[in-house]
Amino acid sequence: MDFILDKGSSHMGCKGCSKRQNNKLNTYDWLCDVPDAEGSTDFVEVQFKNTRKGYYLNSAKIPLEKGDIVAVEASPGHDIGTVSLTGKLVLLQMKKNNVRTEAEPKRIYRKAKPTDIEKYEEAKAKEHATMIRSRQIAADLGLNMKIGDVEYQGDGNKAIFYYIADERVDFRQLIKVLAEAFRVRIEMKQIGARQEAGRIGGIGPCGRELCCSSWMTSFVSVATGAARYQDISMNPQKLAGQCAKLKCCINYEVDTYVEAQKRLPSREIVLETKDNNYYHFKTDIFKREITYSTDKSFAANLITIPASRAFDVINMNKKGMKPISLEADTKPQPPKRDAQDILGQESVTRFDSVKKKKKKRPANKNNGENNGNGNGANTTATAVTNTDAPVSENKNNGGNGAGGNNRRNGGNNRNSNRENNRDRENNRENNKDNSRENSRENRENNRDNNRENNRNNRPKQRPRANNDKQSNNDKPANNDKPQQPIKQARPDKTENRPETKPEA
Repeated sequence: MDFILDKGSSHMGCKGCSKRQNNKLNTYDWLCDVPDAEGSTDFVEVQFKNTRKGYYLNSAKIPLEKGDIVAVEASPGHDIGTVSLTGKLVLLQMKKNNVRTEAEPKRIYRKAKPTDIEKYEEAKAKEHATMIRSRQIAADLGLNMKIGDVEYQGDGNKAIFYYIADERVDFRQLIKVLAEAFRVRIEMKQIGARQEAGRIGGIGPCGRELCCSSWMTSFVSVATGAARYQDISMNPQKLAGQCAKLKCCINYEVDTYVEAQKRLPSREIVLETKDNNYYHFKTDIFKREITYSTDKSFAANLITIPASRAFDVINMNKKGMKPISLEADTKPQPPKRDAQDILGQESVTRFDSVKKKKKKRPANKNNGENNGNGNGANTTATAVTNTDAPVSENKNNGGNGAGGNNRRNGGNNRNSNRENNRDRENNRENNKDNSRENSRENRENNRDNNRENNRNNRPKQRPRANNDKQSNNDKPANNDKPQQPIKQARPDKTENRPETKPEA
């Protein structure tokens, strides 16, 4: 038997053991490969539209497999359906669905012929138009009901109308009008909102197919108390399913929550301490922790304690004793591990490099000396002697610092050598920066001194008659821009000439 990949799931063909996903309320035949399982019974499960199923007797011993289209007995006429289950598992499904075998069962006539399938397709094509018109007729008659689906029989002689109603509805007049309008035999079936959602189908908020359309056949009423036991938020939009009723899956785990709640203190008990009285606020069943509040109506001074501590306080209150505080006096110690280290007493982090404390770098001292030398150079009057001293001093300091570091860290590991290399690079960078700053400052000092000397060596000149105008030499020097050497001003010819007074 070949494996065929269909829609992401591998199964042994449509007639194999696997669960088919194209119909509702499918049953996985887990007995299909058991010897003599197929011939253990003559009953066959036949599925019709949506979730309607029936169990029929194969009295003619027709060889049937899953997926075969057959004509079965109906009243009146015959119906067309698809074989969904055969073998011994059919008896288990009949017992599950409370189908009695004592009464005379309906029979399978034959495998469907082409003429049977043509009539069946014609009847199915009329279902949607019939449903729309029947809704209009019910509204005209003023009936408080909703017709949710219409299903024609395989031979087209009968139609089943599925309706939803909150109260009892007298539809005798409706049946007469529908029989006159469609010329078929009318059967009315009342279903609930959950059955309607199962017939329509869909995807739930969990991402899977709806339970009512995949496997659930018996519907139990769901109460809001089941949601309260599980501490689920009372949000109607989250609690309601596609049928606008409470989700059926709320009932799945409520019994487990009820059993767990019995092993916790009652919510009505008030815990008394010397400071205050504490009322139940919420319970975490998974962690077995209870949160108490000092006020009944709202959260105030919330304290979370384990269930064992709550039982201890309750027992103390019964004896007439009150603890100082609701929390335990000593914090619980974590349990000691008796298991030995499977790595042979070796740490997982033994290969990680240990970060050592960084020592103070000598670069800071060099920076301080360099800055001091630079400032001293600005105040000196001579420029030539100041330019050479700081540079040589920086080199010596850098060499001494690097050599001292190398001697100190000579016996260390690779990490300390890397640190020394980084320190040496930093010292070199600092020395270079300091030497540049000092040379720059010395150059500016030399320029200022040269200007002063030039001004002192100039011959004294007589003041001009116009005192408002000043020579260009009196302008303040701009130290930011590189300055050119100042040329000596030539004496004006007019000033050297002897003054001559005009004769009268």
